[in-house]
Amino acid sequence: MRLMLVRAGFNVFEAEDGFDALEKVRKNQPDVVLLDVMMPGMDGFAVCEALRNEASTATLPIVMLSAKTDLESMNKGLRVGATKYLTKPISPEELTQHVREVLEQDTTA
Repeated sequence: MRLMLVRAGFNVFEAEDGFDALEKVRKNQPDVVLLDVMMPGMDGFAVCEALRNEASTATLPIVMLSAKTDLESMNKGLRVGATKYLTKPISPEELTQHVREVLEQDTTA
């Protein structure tokens, strides 16, 4: 995923787990966050919910990306605040298109 986004011209910060993700988002203030649902320590759902509950990240575009393709997981991702929920595998073109879309939505909001 990192390589796909770097090749598309994005700067990317990676996190080791959910707790690291929260810390890096707070420190780096990214324009968009991509979260995997299945992460050690704190899953993507919990990270998304935590970001939505903080004033500084409440409106941050969050794209959840997961191998969990069941309707329950997809609905949960959107319910906890994901801007989009995408499923793996995903092509580089699709990923960058979705990232650009949420960034454009954020600038027009």
